[in-house]
Amino acid sequence: MNRYTLLLNGTWQDSDTHLTVTDPASGEQIGEVAMVDRSAVRQALEDAQTALNSWKKLTAKARGEYLLAIADELTKREDMIAELISKENGKPLAQGKGEVAMSIDHLQWFAEEARRAYGRVVPQQAEGKRHIVIRQPVGVVGAIAPWNFPLVLALRKVAPALAAGCTVVLKPASATPLSAIELARCVEAAGLPKGVFQVVVGNASEIAAEMLENPICRKISFTGSTEVGRHLIGGAAQTCTELSLELGGNAPLLVFEDADFEQALNGVLVTKFRNNGQSCIASNRIYVHRPIYDRFLAALVGRVQQLKVGNGLEPGVDVGPLVDEKALSAALTFIEDAVTDGARVLAGGKRYGDRGNFLMPTILVDLPENARCLQEEIFAPVAAIYVFDDEDEVIEKANDTEFGLAAYAFTTNLNRAFRVAEALEAGTVGINDPIPSTSNCPFGGFKQSGWGRELGSEGIDAYLETKHISIAGID
Repeated sequence: MNRYTLLLNGTWQDSDTHLTVTDPASGEQIGEVAMVDRSAVRQALEDAQTALNSWKKLTAKARGEYLLAIADELTKREDMIAELISKENGKPLAQGKGEVAMSIDHLQWFAEEARRAYGRVVPQQAEGKRHIVIRQPVGVVGAIAPWNFPLVLALRKVAPALAAGCTVVLKPASATPLSAIELARCVEAAGLPKGVFQVVVGNASEIAAEMLENPICRKISFTGSTEVGRHLIGGAAQTCTELSLELGGNAPLLVFEDADFEQALNGVLVTKFRNNGQSCIASNRIYVHRPIYDRFLAALVGRVQQLKVGNGLEPGVDVGPLVDEKALSAALTFIEDAVTDGARVLAGGKRYGDRGNFLMPTILVDLPENARCLQEEIFAPVAAIYVFDDEDEVIEKANDTEFGLAAYAFTTNLNRAFRVAEALEAGTVGINDPIPSTSNCPFGGFKQSGWGRELGSEGIDAYLETKHISIAGID
């Protein structure tokens, strides 16, 4: 079992206490990571503040070149890091490789966006004045990343923050800290000045409290549950700390009778079972038009039963383990509650094997209107299928949730595609597209799915302050 230290102010530091990382497929311990207490987090923020003074003065081009150097280091290590992601997270190796590739793309995108953080000159209203608007880095950033996409969702925060001229203290999820440490090694190899990027691992509540209460930390970017997001909002209200929040989802997926049948079928499989169902934008409620419902359901059951379950490092595996025993237990409870309420299980519904946190890919039908699946995020390879009769009805059902992170629809009718895309209350809508997220387009949620946007040109805005400069006395 490997021992991992933390990159703090340019040096690798160990501690007296360690966090054990477990492979969810085998239950074996795969690493021990140094843990820090609140005082060490405070020191990391102070060091980040010191580093900020010179980092923000670099040209945007120079900061972008550092990001490209990090991307190059990730590229050199992509196979190793993809395997590590699979070991600590459980996702199939091919999906781990996809995560590394997207991480590299994020770095490359924001390396260029650094040079496009434009200000403007505003025509004056009074003689002798000139008005200039400029953009400046917000300051030290606390980034809190989740476990389900441990590398790419960390870099959605780290890359734009560094590009903007901010310094970053990253707190990875306790279940998946290893890929963050490998990112730190890439940062070190890329030659970033000390203190510009640091990693802290430890008690989540203590680390978040220090970030919220310490005036040095000017911004917190968090991806995780809506429940934790509300807690951060409450804490930030005391200090007016800026927040960016990507929170929970309850994505609807609509299959209309005119959809390309195979495209829609594949779309359900990708949106629901990618990353073992553990994605905030996974399709949570799948609505199928009644004229094709029976045929579509039969085809879907057949395809789901063919999905290969196993260790993500094994060839051909489609669905790996859930992240831990708690997640598996929660998924089984979801299924049990649905069956108690009258639902039928057409595929799966049970634990797979006697080792690891595996759940058989599951299909539920005949769920009642008050089913938990309608209002709560399942976060497991469990597909809840519903039937609908007309467009207005399904739009109303799709929007009947407090969440609004992503939504999907499959149709070959262009008029319907635009109507539905505009009517769905979600920050990202995929029309015939099961993987709509991309570096150059914004990502974020409506309603209780979050505040702000990541990626796209909006992604760097989250780490920039706007300053108005008024100059008088000009003849």
